[in-house]
Amino acid sequence: MERSRVACIIPAYNEEASIEEVIKSVSNICVPIVVDDGSTDLTNSKATSLDALVIQHSTNKGYETAIESGFKLASSKNFSYVLTIDGDGQHDASLISSFINELDNGADVVIGIRDRKQRIAEHIFALFSFVRWGIRDPLCGMKAYKIDIYKELGYFDSFSSVGTELIFFAAKKCKKIAQLHLKTFDREGKSRFGTALSANYKIMRIILKSIA
Repeated sequence: MERSRVACIIPAYNEEASIEEVIKSVSNICVPIVVDDGSTDLTNSKATSLDALVIQHSTNKGYETAIESGFKLASSKNFSYVLTIDGDGQHDASLISSFINELDNGADVVIGIRDRKQRIAEHIFALFSFVRWGIRDPLCGMKAYKIDIYKELGYFDSFSSVGTELIFFAAKKCKKIAQLHLKTFDREGKSRFGTALSANYKIMRIILKSIA
């Protein structure tokens, strides 16, 4: 797939320490779409100084809304493939070509499998999604989609699912899902999940919503 047909959505909230390197790491193979989710640091100015499409939220609206904004722009510009990668530098951008190859070879969705999970609730969620749909790491932020999946559902998220609703929709529709192992790096700054207690609560709530 040509670079001009592949978008990489990078949600970013106060990621001035890492955003430039993340943009540079993906720009050779896809078009970066940075969603500045109400940052109060230099995230926006650093992103706009590079070869990236930048969406700016006036206030912090959360991870799911940031990804939704990126998908809307990618859809309007007729990108064929959309990847998501975190703006904190945790994901290995060198694997993007492997994600794209899986889409080229017929996968509708490609999901990363991290080499480590930080919270007990993530392990529980991973077990639940594997037993139900064969998905090993639903909360991995590095994923790739054919834009048609997004268009079929009509949105990325409707209940603050931390990026899982669209992949579960694909699984329920018996779409082809590929999964790739990846190494994660230590993030720059604070986790988007918040404290350990609040993060585990949020993830367990998602499990309950996903059962429906």
